[in-house]
Amino acid sequence: MKRLPGLLTQKRTVSFSEFLIERLIGLTGLSAVALVIMIFFFLIREGVPAFFEVPFSSLWSTRWYPIEDYFGLLPLIAGSALVTIGAAAIALPLGLTTAIFIAEIVPRWAREFLKPLVEVLAGIPSVVIGFMGMLVLAPMVRVALDIPTGLTAFTGMILLAWMALPTVVSVVEDVLDTVPRTYRDAGLALGMTRWQTIWRIVLPAGRSGILTALMLGVGRAIGETMTVMMVTGNAARMPYAPSDFFMSVRTMTATIAAEMGEVAQGSAHYHVLFAVGLTLFVITFLVNIAAAAMVFRQAKRSERMLS
Repeated sequence: MKRLPGLLTQKRTVSFSEFLIERLIGLTGLSAVALVIMIFFFLIREGVPAFFEVPFSSLWSTRWYPIEDYFGLLPLIAGSALVTIGAAAIALPLGLTTAIFIAEIVPRWAREFLKPLVEVLAGIPSVVIGFMGMLVLAPMVRVALDIPTGLTAFTGMILLAWMALPTVVSVVEDVLDTVPRTYRDAGLALGMTRWQTIWRIVLPAGRSGILTALMLGVGRAIGETMTVMMVTGNAARMPYAPSDFFMSVRTMTATIAAEMGEVAQGSAHYHVLFAVGLTLFVITFLVNIAAAAMVFRQAKRSERMLS
């Protein structure tokens, strides 16, 4: 009976620590949401005046030449979309197959070696990748395709795919690892081959996580600045045909990084650059919302199938 007060005191201490940890976690989550909201309102404050200071015909034209007050956003949006879609088309299938190979094919000891090796690629600074692209990849592209310059959208696609690949491989591999082993055993017991089990059971079971990994890879590509600024040529031209993959383009992020340090604060050019950032923020937000909606729909469908 003499130990009861001590036990009660210990329980109170544990409860207080849990209470403190829960409040800290909640505060961290709220601070992250508040930070995003603050960034959004800051972009609105600095970017919305551009839509009143610059004529609509100039703002949504196909020409970006601020010296003569041409602030066409369309070539910047098209350049970002071209490079991002091309990088996603390269990185997503390659990342998915690499993750399947690491998670399902190789032995356990090889997996413990290959996964950290892939994740090391995520730690390479983007400026180093861009420098390698300028010195190595761009000359190879120029010679192989017999074009005037190797600083093209195609070069940017390859490098962005390289940068997005570790994110896709790591997340997809973790998702496949969470699929219960009993799912695979059930497929093999029904007479499926190993590949049929992976394709028809394992991948559908981790579909929502795989989709999240793909969206993270796209977000990694669309938000990159230094690499695309160094290897895409920075020519604000509208791509119209498939052959435009091999022309120089300019992305929204590269435009902000290249010109923000040279504009007068409060000028029309200054507000237009913030309008470019606001446009990029909205596009990224819509992509994330679409991905979250697809994941939510897939989760609901899985719940209905289980019930």
